[in-house]
Amino acid sequence: MKLPTVGVETPTDREVSVRRVTDISVEIVSDSGEGAQKCGQIFGSVSAKMGNGVWTVEIIPAEVEPPPRNPAGASGIRIRLGDREVTNWGDETDVAVAFNEQALLGRHRLNALAPNATILLESMWATHPDPSVRKQWEEAMEELSDREYRIIEVPMEEQCLTVVDNPRRGKNMFVLGLLSWIFDRDLERARDQIGHAFRGKKAEITERNVQLLELGYAWGAEHLDFRYEIGTLEASAPMVVMNGNEAVALGAVAAGLELAAMYPITPATSVSHMLGEVFERYGGVVHQAEDEIAAAGVAIGASYAGRCAFTITSGPGLALKTEFLGLAVMAEIPLVVVDVQRGGPSTGLPTKVEQSDLLAAMFGQPGDAPHVVLAPATIEECFHVMTTARRIAEALRTVVVVLSDANLATGVAPFPRPALSPEWQAAPPDQRPIPEGVKPYDWDPRTGVSRRFIPGQAGGEHTLTGLAHDERSKVAYDSAINERSSTMRSRKLLAFQHTLIAPEVNGDAGGGDLLVVGWGSTRGAIEEAVARARAQGMSVSSLHLTFLSPLPPGLKEIFGRFRKVMTVEINYSDKKGDPFVTDHNRRRGQLSWLLRATTLVDVDCWTRVLGEPLRPGRILQAIRENMPGGTR
Repeated sequence: MKLPTVGVETPTDREVSVRRVTDISVEIVSDSGEGAQKCGQIFGSVSAKMGNGVWTVEIIPAEVEPPPRNPAGASGIRIRLGDREVTNWGDETDVAVAFNEQALLGRHRLNALAPNATILLESMWATHPDPSVRKQWEEAMEELSDREYRIIEVPMEEQCLTVVDNPRRGKNMFVLGLLSWIFDRDLERARDQIGHAFRGKKAEITERNVQLLELGYAWGAEHLDFRYEIGTLEASAPMVVMNGNEAVALGAVAAGLELAAMYPITPATSVSHMLGEVFERYGGVVHQAEDEIAAAGVAIGASYAGRCAFTITSGPGLALKTEFLGLAVMAEIPLVVVDVQRGGPSTGLPTKVEQSDLLAAMFGQPGDAPHVVLAPATIEECFHVMTTARRIAEALRTVVVVLSDANLATGVAPFPRPALSPEWQAAPPDQRPIPEGVKPYDWDPRTGVSRRFIPGQAGGEHTLTGLAHDERSKVAYDSAINERSSTMRSRKLLAFQHTLIAPEVNGDAGGGDLLVVGWGSTRGAIEEAVARARAQGMSVSSLHLTFLSPLPPGLKEIFGRFRKVMTVEINYSDKKGDPFVTDHNRRRGQLSWLLRATTLVDVDCWTRVLGEPLRPGRILQAIRENMPGGTR
């Protein structure tokens, strides 16, 4: 017998209320394999095309296929919508759809849901024939009752069975219909987006999914008593909608990169999936190597032949590529490496976000191997960074590491359609004969840069080596020659740094009490938190870094204008007050460590490794706690 449960409703005749909002977060959670993420991706894309600001974050369990009905194995997606640009996933969720109560319980225990969230919950589990399942339902409802959730039971399985034999393959599109009614989404756009999502499949598959969409919409219209209305942005230019990995892939095409060598690794693999669909049309090749080491070798070989190639990976793959990256630096072969960061070390958290590869990307190679490291902060920057990376790699004849992360990789957001330019692409390799007397490493004493030789150029014959060498590429163990070549490789980065400009301060450039410094995908959450803090009267500003090696100029001067400087990062640092932690032995965030070493400023840090993006509300709390003079 089902026990009475606090806060659970079944739909009845009602009067529909419409709530106007400027910002709202929605979650769809299920067992792995039930399509919650595809539902959210389509919902987010439709919303973006209707003019909303959108940011999505996928909720992916650590296991490939965790046991069903397990709170720790919840899979899904969060979509944040707004009437303005949305740059992060926000704080707690306002509206949630759960395919079972255990997935919902997992989100509840992580404090992911707002205390008064509205929840649409699959009702079949309450009356399941298995008494142990019914007991789990009752216990879950009891635990959930300590919040003021509004839980509405929805017969998803029962409804989907009218269209498909296997509701597990249909609930996601039924839920898409529910959400489309709740948020007044354009059904025609939703139908088109379903067609795009299932392109290449049989027509009847798309037709069934459209039927389920319409079924969910009709059920919502008949039974639900609430809707939301969200204003839209006035787009000043045509927009595109994609995730960060798609942006990296299309950016590589726009940049004129012609070969992507990779070995599949989460969360970077979908870059190659996107390239696999489009690259060949533009003369590009995707090479899936037998392992990460081979992928780096193939990319270096292609670059040595005259073009700039790139390789795609995540943290464990970056570690395997280490020796080859050192070769590219020593031999001065252009190479772009895209590292989509995830949790570590070892296998770590393959499906979760971290920013823990910064120091590995900079210093992971044995010996002295200076190269460029930069980090996009938005999905739009994931597109444009590929042109920047290629240009730098070719101009300096060096390695450029692009540090993306899982938050950017799977997050979907709109941005202005790039106005493509032929100038983004490299000119054909210069294969004119090499003038007599020019050497393969004729380093300019001022910049450290030398002319790039292409195999087959008349007069350019030489032996390439990864050993210490002189200007002629001759192996040389002479101490003076080794010192000179090391100096030239380093001088390239110094010369490049002089082309950079000091980063802009978000807030008061003239100074204040606290400066928050970030890098990568944390920018949106940091800047939202800083805006809230400033609205509350706090003297706080922020600064976000794109170039991490070399760092941009002017940082020490900027830091000197503030009473306190603190980084906010998604990597580990020891917390003050923990056992054995002192100011001298405390492990700090990776950017904090780097800034302290390079500016000699006492840069503090606030970091978290929760396996999820940072929330602006939690950063705001950290700002209060770290204001000079104590908590405010």
